[in-house]
Amino acid sequence: MKNILVLCTGNSCRSQIAEGYLRHYAGNKANIYSAGIETHGVNPRAIKVMAEDHIDISKHTSNNVNEYLDIPFDYVITVCDNANEACPYFPGNVERFHFNFPDPAKAKGTEEEIMEEFRRVREMIKVYSADFVQKHVN
Repeated sequence: MKNILVLCTGNSCRSQIAEGYLRHYAGNKANIYSAGIETHGVNPRAIKVMAEDHIDISKHTSNNVNEYLDIPFDYVITVCDNANEACPYFPGNVERFHFNFPDPAKAKGTEEEIMEEFRRVREMIKVYSADFVQKHVN
């Protein structure tokens, strides 16, 4: 069973969405965790945008990366440049991946315009997650 950590700055949007999709695509073939360099709580819009795609992340928690330092991860995926630069060292044979997804929490405009940005980023993360599982989770 693979252990996969998704790491972001605040563990509120991008890493939560990625955790949801990685769990969905990997099923029982991997343990999926998400964390942040800081914890900002799970963004309500992230919960809403995932519910639109029939994935419930409403029970997810916002966790600090230091909570997981003792877990032997196979893969660490950083989903923003800040997390990539601040990522702690994980001992063992850990393979690191990085993709700097745009931060939908920084979107401006009407509620619908902000939600459109959340949907756009969600789709990017969905494609990335499906591809990652296909390539790395056997």
